Amino acid sequence: MDLLLDEAYWRTRYVTGQTGWDVGAITPPLQDYFKQLGPSDDRRILIPGAGRAYEAEYLHNQGFSEVFVVDLASEALEALQQRVPGFPRGHLVQQDFFTLSAEPPYDLIIEQTFFCALPRALRSDYARQCAHLLRPGGKLVGLLFEADFGPSSEPPFGGTRDEYRAYFEPYFEFVHFETAYNSIRPRQDRELFICLEKK
Repeated sequence: MDLLLDEAYWRTRYVTGQTGWDVGAITPPLQDYFKQLGPSDDRRILIPGAGRAYEAEYLHNQGFSEVFVVDLASEALEALQQRVPGFPRGHLVQQDFFTLSAEPPYDLIIEQTFFCALPRALRSDYARQCAHLLRPGGKLVGLLFEADFGPSSEPPFGGTRDEYRAYFEPYFEFVHFETAYNSIRPRQDRELFICLEKK
């Protein structure tokens, strides 16, 4: 397995406090999107590479009952469980995203700093797996870094909207694909908000 997807690598990042992607709360673009979801219901929502999963905490507190978080690092999942004791333990999945089953399929996948942790060689696989996990008409929603971080052997890895479009076009219709207007200050003008609907 590639180093960047190795459980030991990510656990070490948490243990040593190398979690620069973690801003300590749900970010405004996703919070604003969630406010548009309407009344809570039982739609199946997946947050891969969820980290400490502030998005899952928010959705759970809004009454969404079928939110699932996936991460390789047990420390990340335990952090969510400690903050939100009522979050269903069975919805905390310590597993490789690329091995998840699509049965039953998900209605919504939330992307927040997982894609940027993947080597470019896995980005096409990510798009394909998201489509595989979603029901027809299901959506992939979230944020991608629209920035060049330069050469590095460790994440985050940036990219361009043209590059991203090529990964997702085979599987998705583009509902929204524009620079986020309400990113947190350190990410201002460097995030692409996406809402993609499975073909």
